[in-house]
Amino acid sequence: MSSILSRYILRETAQTWVVVTFVLLLILLTNQFAQVLGDAAADKLPKEAVFLVMGLTSLQYLTILIPIGLFLSIMLALGRLYRDSEMAALMACGIGPAQLYRPLAILAVILAVVVGWLALVVAPGAIREVQVIVEEAKQRIDLRVLEAGRFISFGEADAVMYAESITEDGVLGNVFVQRRDGLEVEVIIARRAWQSESSADNVKILRFADGRRYKGVPGQPRFEIVSFSEHGIPFSLPEAGPIEVKPESAPLADLIGGADPYATAELQWRISVPLSVFVLTFMAVPLSRSNPRQGRYGGLAAGVLIYIIYVDLLAAAKVWVELEQVPAVIGLWWVHALFLLAGGILLARQFGYRNWLGLGQRVKATS
Repeated sequence: MSSILSRYILRETAQTWVVVTFVLLLILLTNQFAQVLGDAAADKLPKEAVFLVMGLTSLQYLTILIPIGLFLSIMLALGRLYRDSEMAALMACGIGPAQLYRPLAILAVILAVVVGWLALVVAPGAIREVQVIVEEAKQRIDLRVLEAGRFISFGEADAVMYAESITEDGVLGNVFVQRRDGLEVEVIIARRAWQSESSADNVKILRFADGRRYKGVPGQPRFEIVSFSEHGIPFSLPEAGPIEVKPESAPLADLIGGADPYATAELQWRISVPLSVFVLTFMAVPLSRSNPRQGRYGGLAAGVLIYIIYVDLLAAAKVWVELEQVPAVIGLWWVHALFLLAGGILLARQFGYRNWLGLGQRVKATS
């Protein structure tokens, strides 16, 4: 009976978790995809790196979605048992919370290991990889990012370019370029333009053919006007800068044993992610209890509200540790302890302070 029940609850919860997590991930990635496409359109990301960035972002999202997905899936799975009066039959057979927690603990341990690996190692590495992609994109900005009929900025100078057409080999047609140097403005209009390499590092040559150059200070009557058959101007690409390593992207080894309060807070935050799996699993069982007529989704609103309070308190505790308003020994741990205590009180009130381990029900059923 116990093994059959454990497999049944484990299967129901695991299937619900897969569906809930997938739906939540799909919603977040849909919103993120629009933002990444916007960055690619604004030349902040190379177009070929869009799906790589989406994949790295999904790894970061999973550290959030795995705990909340498990929390909601337990409430949905057990809520269905309450709605269909299956839980009442199980309780009459002497099944108590201890028997319910046994299969849930198996799933919680597996997911805690996975999310712990993601939070401690994978997600920070994903953040660093995205930072590298963005930095490399700055170094590769050239005429290859130009699209016909759209203005782009290029080079270190305040320069704007527009081309009416562009061929497959990168030759631009009917080109307009404006560069600003202090108060002086230079405008170039040419029939054709193309890009060539330079012997200097981070410098490219933009060559124009069959055009005119206008140079002067706006508002002044004197402008220099030059017609040319071919003209070239150099433009410098942004120099590679050091990638800023923030606490959320720092490797785990840099956080362990560090005296910096920001590093301490970040380490405790990462450890809190797998811990939250166990805390939420413990709280989900008493929160899933409902009346048969209440419906399967009756307690979800309260569960989501409790989860929001839980996460907000963890975020606030992290800030307090960073500002050294809370000792690192207390850190974020008091939030987990507080919600474990609240879950224990809910469990004891529902099943009785003496019988919450299920022993009382078994005695009653066998007597």
